Amino acid sequence: MAAKLTANVKAGGCASKLSPKILDRALKSAPRRTNDRVLVGYDTADDAGVYDLTPDAGIPLAMVQTVDFFTPIVDDPYTFGAIAAANALSDVYAMGGRPVTALSLLVYPAKGDIADLEAILKGGADKIHEADCVILGGHSISEDEVKFGYAVTGLIDPRRTLTNAGAAPGDVLVFTKRIGTGVISTALKKGIVDQGDMDASIAQMVTLNRGIAEAMDDLAVHGCTDVTGFGLLGHAREMALASNVTLKIAASKVKFLPGAIEYSKAGAHSGGLSNNRDFVSDCVIMAEDIPSEVESLFYDPQTSGGLLLTMSDADAERLMDRRPEAYVIGRVTERSRKPIEVQS
Repeated sequence: MAAKLTANVKAGGCASKLSPKILDRALKSAPRRTNDRVLVGYDTADDAGVYDLTPDAGIPLAMVQTVDFFTPIVDDPYTFGAIAAANALSDVYAMGGRPVTALSLLVYPAKGDIADLEAILKGGADKIHEADCVILGGHSISEDEVKFGYAVTGLIDPRRTLTNAGAAPGDVLVFTKRIGTGVISTALKKGIVDQGDMDASIAQMVTLNRGIAEAMDDLAVHGCTDVTGFGLLGHAREMALASNVTLKIAASKVKFLPGAIEYSKAGAHSGGLSNNRDFVSDCVIMAEDIPSEVESLFYDPQTSGGLLLTMSDADAERLMDRRPEAYVIGRVTERSRKPIEVQS
């Protein structure tokens, strides 16, 4: 049964994300209410919300809240559960917070294999516990297509909250994982994936962003976001617009997962990739000599992706000394004609 976990996933994005164009339009029409204790809301499309718990107390404390769930992107149920948990936890780390509690969100067929269900829940629980976070409960419904994830609550010192609105001209742009989980998952569904490439993608997706978050705790990080369903350029767009800057990305410096470029060249593109390109490309100046298969990967929806950070050159060097997986992909400049420039 586990070998067919992705078989009945509906066509679309690798994690069935709603089109960012549709979501952006709908959110603009939703009524908003001002509250002085909301330190970060959804106005700048940040990774999580932050609510001040102790505005008048001597000890500053705020709450970080996020939620994420999606359809299977791997065949093994235990691995799917672990990836879903790592992905949900990532938003708390991207805000500079520490995850403390989680609630599971489960959609599963009433006649589905109970062993697969147990494996999904175990994989998720093991990864949540790896983050020193506790599961308090959850909610489940019966439906043919499997979906799983978590709502995660974290704690943070409100004076040290990281947002996507802090990128400053002169900062370097640092990324902490490789790109390509979306095309590799799509290649799996098409039956063209190499198992070694799939294993490398899985190893990255189950890796928590906790180590990076702890390594940058004493550094002056100006802007931060995690790169997930809207792709590298989708999340870079949100950061550039929120910070009123231009992000200049060097395509030659971006690292890709093994096989990602080949699968992109073979057309293993999800609906989510097309939606991201449709929404973001107007904000991008793309160098003409960048191959189309590489350009597509910049829009590829990522699952449990890396953190995109902006900081000084000196702090970037300190971070890379501590965490060798972190690497520089560009620089922040004053706002120019477009929010994003991708150079060769």
